[in-house]
Amino acid sequence: MSLADSDRELVTAELGRDPTPTEAALFENLWSEHCAYRSSRPLLSAFSSEGDQVVVGPGDDAAVVRVPDNGGESDAEAYVTMGIESHNHPSYVDPYDGAATGVGGIVRDTLSMGAYPIALADSLYFGGFDREHTRYLFEGVVEGISDYGNAIGVPTVGGSVEFHDDYEGNPLVNVACVGLVDEERLVTAEAQEPGNELVLVGNATGRDGLGGASFASEDLAEDAETEDRPAVQVGDPYSEKLLIEANEELIDGGLVRSARDLGAAGLGGASSEMVAKGGLGARIDLERVHQREPNMNALEIVLAESQERMCYEVRPEDVERVEEIAGKYDLGCSVIGEVSEGNYVCTFEGETVVDVPAEFLADGAPMNDLDAVEPAQPEPDRPDVDLQSAFEAVVGAPNTASKRWVYRQYDHEVGARTALKPGDDAAVMAVREAGTGLALSAGAVPAWTDCAPYDGARAVALENATNLAAKGATPLAAVDCLNGGNPEKPDVYGRFTAIVDGLADMCRDLSVPVVGGNVSLYNDSAAGPIPPTPTLAMVGTKPGYEAPSAALDGRGTLLLVGAGSDALGGSELLAEVGGADRFPTLPENASEVVATLAEVANADATLATHDVSNGGLAVTLAEMITADAGADVAVEDVASLFAETPGRAVVETEAPEAVHAAFDGVAPVAELGEATRDGTLSLSVGDERLAVTSEEVAALRDVIEAELD
Repeated sequence: MSLADSDRELVTAELGRDPTPTEAALFENLWSEHCAYRSSRPLLSAFSSEGDQVVVGPGDDAAVVRVPDNGGESDAEAYVTMGIESHNHPSYVDPYDGAATGVGGIVRDTLSMGAYPIALADSLYFGGFDREHTRYLFEGVVEGISDYGNAIGVPTVGGSVEFHDDYEGNPLVNVACVGLVDEERLVTAEAQEPGNELVLVGNATGRDGLGGASFASEDLAEDAETEDRPAVQVGDPYSEKLLIEANEELIDGGLVRSARDLGAAGLGGASSEMVAKGGLGARIDLERVHQREPNMNALEIVLAESQERMCYEVRPEDVERVEEIAGKYDLGCSVIGEVSEGNYVCTFEGETVVDVPAEFLADGAPMNDLDAVEPAQPEPDRPDVDLQSAFEAVVGAPNTASKRWVYRQYDHEVGARTALKPGDDAAVMAVREAGTGLALSAGAVPAWTDCAPYDGARAVALENATNLAAKGATPLAAVDCLNGGNPEKPDVYGRFTAIVDGLADMCRDLSVPVVGGNVSLYNDSAAGPIPPTPTLAMVGTKPGYEAPSAALDGRGTLLLVGAGSDALGGSELLAEVGGADRFPTLPENASEVVATLAEVANADATLATHDVSNGGLAVTLAEMITADAGADVAVEDVASLFAETPGRAVVETEAPEAVHAAFDGVAPVAELGEATRDGTLSLSVGDERLAVTSEEVAALRDVIEAELD
């Protein structure tokens, strides 16, 4: 890409001259869709991001949220940071490095707030699992996330994996990170004072990742896997681990005034945005930047997206100590310039190569005014199905199958905070400093938003909140990663607009502030646009760290709580057997339903809880049975078994009357049957009966592991 003619005219008018080649490249990248959100920023005002718990909202490297204190080990008030990023295009071109560097980038966003990373969640979207190329991308992405996350010692505790034909030419890799910090250690990306030094700490700068921001802002071409390889960064997790520990020591020593990680647009992006936030400028000597390749020019030094680098604002009297700490961890360190009044200025070999107003560079990109076509839902066309074949197809589908093959590769216990491990509705981390359990759920269901973008996005938000509530947690805050196709196509932009509005409306209904996020557009390829995909990462809190399991105990009554719908739109059943339908109707009192479910989940009489989502009640029950605990269940019809209305959960309880009382006036409660001790799921659906053992269910759900191992 190159700087668009209309943008060049604006830049020329602002500067009163033609931009230098380095300036033009810097504007091209920082004014790209990836950095400037030119097509999406006008829509983002739909989100509510305020609340008493919000310490730092949208606009920084990560959001910061206050955690309720339940009598913890620390006197300082505990905060968690939340961030989410996409590394979609790079993960198609080079699945291993693309995914790995996505992890590295979101972890450094956490570091720049002064926080220590405690958990990762990855939400992954691929084409049809039956395709060899999909499996190649899938294996490479998971390996990249695993190798990087394991090496840096940050547990990957949750996420999601979805397969849909429309991701064939453009997979999505969305990674969320949660960190821990307190008021005294908190820093931001806002430069503080002229005269402070700008210090670059971390790996040396090379030529990898050049133009990564602009690359992420264009559709993928058929030859992207070969032609765009130079735009993909190369990660070094061992340097990142050293950087994590060095950052911790720098923060402990009070040596950092502001910080920003070097991600999109490299040094130019990080340093200019940092001083722009403070209403300041900078003087940078590019020759001072420590480099690992010879004969790098100014443009390469400014824009390279080499990984594992941080830019710190440091008081002059603290520079020597910063250099000592960097040396202690064998990290490169260079004092590259200083914060100043006036413009953002970079020099190279005695020549001024950049001299622009920092605020204009960081925030001056004009917004796009695009046409949008409102999406329509499909008309009902339900097929007739046989119970047994439908059950086997849905329970054995890659989307609903066990994801154990993925999370067994992740170290999800490093750091000794993981109280509830992957494979359940949500992970739970122990924030002992506050005596609080922090639950984390992340993901989206593209079949839902493909069917009905607005209501599907509402359902994504409710689904994540229900995941938290099923483990007894009350939703606290969320960050989103909004993925869409080419916004210049009115139908694509209409669907993207709908997911933004749907996600914002349900989060508002749930009283969950959306405190930050990421937008990734131009996810089109020769195969066409992706489904609009609103990945949400939501955290919730509860006193203590214990949570009910999703696995049946075998001694209780089984109840289905929450209002269902007989609509099958977006369901795995229709994906497997064909047909179409409207999307399910969602509850009007979602916040009450979620709060009541959290209350019931924490009750002493509750033995197990599991939300109803992908695959409907059939998959929920299949996932709950074990070799030692089964279920004897009766439902009215096939739609009751396979509809995917979110906001519902199966509760195994020893006190069914108490659950009925809790939900009285909130949502219906239906008695499904009883848990058993025989390890068999016995289903009565109208006049049909089906019985499957836990071994048979496990074999059905083993499709991913069986194919890839």
